[in-house]
Amino acid sequence: MTRRPRGLAPATALAAVAALTLTACGSGGAGQDGAATGGTPVSGGTFTLAVNDDPGSLSPLTGVSLVQRGLVPFGYESLVYTTEDGETIPWLAESWEESPTSITYTLKEGITCADGTEFTAETAAANIAYHADPEHGTFWFGSNVTADMTATADGRTLTIATTATNPFLLQSTGAVEMVCQAGLDDPETLTDATNGTALYELADATAGADYTYAKRDGYTWGPDGVTSETAGLPDEIVARVIRDEATAANLLLSGELNAASVIGADRARVDAAGLDSVGVLNPIGQMLFNERPDRPTADERVRRALALALDREAVGELVTDGQYLESVSLVNKTPLTCVADGPLWELPETDLDAAGDLLDEAGYPAGADGARDLTIRFIYDGGTPSHGAAAEEVQAEWDALGITTELVAEDSAGWAADLYQTYDWDTGFVQLAPGSPVVLSLFFLGAHSEEGGYNFMAVDNPEYDALAEQALVAPDADTACGLWLEAERELIERVDTLPVADTLSPTYLNGATVEMPGSIMPTSVRMLG
Repeated sequence: MTRRPRGLAPATALAAVAALTLTACGSGGAGQDGAATGGTPVSGGTFTLAVNDDPGSLSPLTGVSLVQRGLVPFGYESLVYTTEDGETIPWLAESWEESPTSITYTLKEGITCADGTEFTAETAAANIAYHADPEHGTFWFGSNVTADMTATADGRTLTIATTATNPFLLQSTGAVEMVCQAGLDDPETLTDATNGTALYELADATAGADYTYAKRDGYTWGPDGVTSETAGLPDEIVARVIRDEATAANLLLSGELNAASVIGADRARVDAAGLDSVGVLNPIGQMLFNERPDRPTADERVRRALALALDREAVGELVTDGQYLESVSLVNKTPLTCVADGPLWELPETDLDAAGDLLDEAGYPAGADGARDLTIRFIYDGGTPSHGAAAEEVQAEWDALGITTELVAEDSAGWAADLYQTYDWDTGFVQLAPGSPVVLSLFFLGAHSEEGGYNFMAVDNPEYDALAEQALVAPDADTACGLWLEAERELIERVDTLPVADTLSPTYLNGATVEMPGSIMPTSVRMLG
């Protein structure tokens, strides 16, 4: 098998809103011949994009920040490539064969690493084995790669087997970024350098400022036949750390940037300039809750009351800067696995009386002045312009219920400290961006972060856990998706998360076109003249 559409992706029957996320803004992805802007591909030069924070570690093995994960594809590649339309096509693997408990990939010939060594099926197997070891605590462990997986190599073939039925072996193992052997042998070297098979490799880095990736010679194994000689490829890709969105918009309009995400007030003037864009769904208004025993949000009644006290549409209009979309799934990135038949859940309507009763039951009665002895620490991204205004609206709405809301605008250091070290938060605009319910489960089913897992909310939802465990070993994709949808409903009904609002976040382009199935794919970048 060399090419097939994903039966669970947008190409089939996604809900209307979810389907629009791949196309509504999109001329960039389709315009690889330059037709979108009237230009023609011009090889060479530098493609410069803005990122709104420093990525910290560049290792593809660890890290969960959106900026860090967005830069991983510039240095590392996967066995298969998922297009913007949700189609699976060959990348490092030229073909594959699946069974309910195994998948066998045949790798392309001539693949080399950034350090000049050959990338082999043995190295690919070593990657799977590394991720399958719970001691390593990698990004993909427990979701795409599980402890029961084994990997073996024979010539150019890689076989991955599981002890239980897994209906999503291609979607899961095919997405894992492959690290070259020297990187696996010494993972610490991947913090500030790259060692993968990608078309580009890290050439220079200044933390907090910019990261420069240089095009490699002799690259022949890209998706859809991309090589080092493909017309329109830049010689360099530079990611510039620009935390202020207005500054990014100015540099984009002046031509100093080729790509930047603009989602706040400056979006109107960028739109007015007529720039093309590619859009991805952004769960910008998602709220998560800290459920550790010492937090008030450990009590389901408190979480439910907070949800009932919100006017979701009013908050949603602010957090999306007027680009509000109602959420239809907690899975919001390509390939949008299992989204087509959902959701099974419904979000609660505003009901202040019911919210007040729940807080009374939880031990937070209103005093004579209407105030309650309840303080909620609400965190949000200080670098997202619309988050501040929306957080103030949340504060005002909860104030009407007698709740004191402490607003905290986080930077990257604050996020790391509060979510993974001090755990000093109750709720806030904290987003997850999974492409499948299996990846989503990493955060809700997985070990708590104190135990080395990614469940930084300390969620313990037995109903969700039971359904997720069944879904992970379901005999086929249809059965698995049905179980995952039921599991997702349990998260919503228990208020482990509240998807207040989604939006379509555009990445605007000037002088270039790209494909962006999730993040910008470097093999798709074409400079225009």
